[in-house]
Amino acid sequence: MSKGTKIIAAVLPVLLLLGFAEAQTPVTVKMTKGQAQVTSLTGKVSMACAGQTEAVYLKTYDFIKPGCEVSTGADGRLEMVLPDRSVVRFAQKTKFKLVQADIGARGSRSVGISMTLGKIWTNVRKSLVGGGDRFEISCQNAVAGVRGTIYRMDVERDQSAVVKVYDGEVSVAGVSRTQQQAPAALGPPQPVAGPTVIEGPKPVSMEQWVYIVRSMQQIQITSDGRALKPRDFTEEEDMDDWVKWNKQRDRQFEQ
Repeated sequence: MSKGTKIIAAVLPVLLLLGFAEAQTPVTVKMTKGQAQVTSLTGKVSMACAGQTEAVYLKTYDFIKPGCEVSTGADGRLEMVLPDRSVVRFAQKTKFKLVQADIGARGSRSVGISMTLGKIWTNVRKSLVGGGDRFEISCQNAVAGVRGTIYRMDVERDQSAVVKVYDGEVSVAGVSRTQQQAPAALGPPQPVAGPTVIEGPKPVSMEQWVYIVRSMQQIQITSDGRALKPRDFTEEEDMDDWVKWNKQRDRQFEQ
């Protein structure tokens, strides 16, 4: 064996071990009270907060304060960690607002994230306290509340949405809007009478609903707030690049 070959043989195992260690390195964050910290970011992600004249682009390790609105670009992804060490991730073309991220003196939490558009994935740490604990992800037509689970919410432009639960249970609640009186059916042309009083808008009924969505179940919410019955889904039909990335990141946080 030549001298060069011996050097390569000696160095190669060390490089492999270093690469393995880097791939398996757990994610560490600086704990903050009342705000979230960016732990992973790709592409362009902008943030607009009260008092700012224009939006700023976020960087890894930046902080997101309650009240700030964040938008990910066409190639953007964002991961942030909350004060209770719950992990939240956002896909490309997503808009959301961090409403609240508080931790009480005894460990109770009050977390709220409002989704306008796009995809969110949450890995929520189990609560150490009983009542008074709140962790909610909301969109225009629904609120999903949990105490310790892994789930996602996708919100479309028409405000229809889907919630998928991977582990644990999620309580999904909302309000549907339905017309109490259907419009009259169209018929053949009729003579037009003189000026008359025009009937006002039809009243809209508001119907509240609540579903418990369990592991490997999903629920769809229509654009007018109606909830379809929860149904099972499989890993095969659900698997894509977004899901694979989230599961890989979750494993790093579990170490």
